[in-house]
Amino acid sequence: MKYFAKIKYLGTNFHGFQVQPEERTVQGELQAALETAFGKPCRVTGCSRTDAGVHSNEFCLTVECDGGTIPADKLPVAVARYLPTDLSLYYAEECSQSFHPRYDVKEKEYLYRIINQAVYDPFEYGRAWFLARPISDEALSKMQLAAMHFLGKFDFSAFMSEGSDTEDTVRNITSLTVERYGDLIEIKIRADGFLYNMVRIIVGTLTEVAYGRINPDKIPEIIASCDRSRAGMTAPPEGLYLNKVIY
Repeated sequence: MKYFAKIKYLGTNFHGFQVQPEERTVQGELQAALETAFGKPCRVTGCSRTDAGVHSNEFCLTVECDGGTIPADKLPVAVARYLPTDLSLYYAEECSQSFHPRYDVKEKEYLYRIINQAVYDPFEYGRAWFLARPISDEALSKMQLAAMHFLGKFDFSAFMSEGSDTEDTVRNITSLTVERYGDLIEIKIRADGFLYNMVRIIVGTLTEVAYGRINPDKIPEIIASCDRSRAGMTAPPEGLYLNKVIY
């Protein structure tokens, strides 16, 4: 039987999603729990790779277990007792053998959370990027203006960290919003795919705009340059979530 499932996890104590030798990973913990629940080997295939420290509100995957007899609607409860507290499988349904959780994705949405206040909040540790320097309403408006320039299909190699072997660096960003809720600033970005550290670099660039180091109208020029040194700093991993996957 093949299941389509959704999971949530706090990535703080995980070394990313994908199984790695001698490291605690989301895939490793989930696969071990599923094999205990089913009493036989299972194959877990994810919609994406996430780095260490990255969280997820909606990570999609498939579970394949030959001869599996747990009904899909019972799977979340059946596996819950074997999962750690920073990981949950909250939805499952049967799917076709031809479905692939990575290659059939149309879009993904990432969320980046910034806490803009002078005093650190321990309850947000690992879940948000703390920026003590104030971002004024005027600065936020500049971030929103800059965000509009990212919309469209472009070569985003200026927003990719070194170390990636990706040859096709063209991506289509369909939505990028910057909203403030008190001391919390949420940046949501949706695209047909993302390059290595692309979201974090875009967030870093938007904060450079907020602090006056990059003019919002320079964003198209930076994109066209394909020059990583022209884009802003890379934001830390804290605060980054895979928020939604669209099929």
